[in-house]
Amino acid sequence: MSGAGKKVADVAFKAGRTIDWEGMAKLLVSDDARKEFATLRRAFDEVNTQLQTKFSQEPEPVDWEYYRKGIGFRLVDMYKQAYDEVKIPQFVDNVTPQYKPKFDALVRRFLELSALFLGIAI
Repeated sequence: MSGAGKKVADVAFKAGRTIDWEGMAKLLVSDDARKEFATLRRAFDEVNTQLQTKFSQEPEPVDWEYYRKGIGFRLVDMYKQAYDEVKIPQFVDNVTPQYKPKFDALVRRFLELSALFLGIAI
C-alpha cells in the first residue's frame, strides 16, 4: 500500500480500537438512542472494514508482455509510456489537525454533561 491510502486505513483502524463503544452505550437512556447508536457503530465498522481491505492492498502490476503478444509492441509501448507518466497526487490532510482539538473538546464536554446528567463519575 502506498502513502495516503495506507495512512487513512491505519488511522481508521486505530480509531476503531480506541473508541469506547461500551462506555458510550452505558450513557444512553432511551431505546431509540440505543438503536441509533447501534446503527452508528455498524456504519463505522463497515466503513472501517472497507478502509482496511480496499485501501490496504497494492494494485496488481500490469503485465505488459502479455499485451505485447496479443496487440503488438508499438501500441502497448505507447500505452505503457502514458501509464508511466501518470502521477497521482498524494493526499495531504490539512483539515484534521485544525479541527481535531475542537472535536476532542466537544467529546470531553459531551462526556462531562452526560456524566453530570446521569450522576456518574468519569
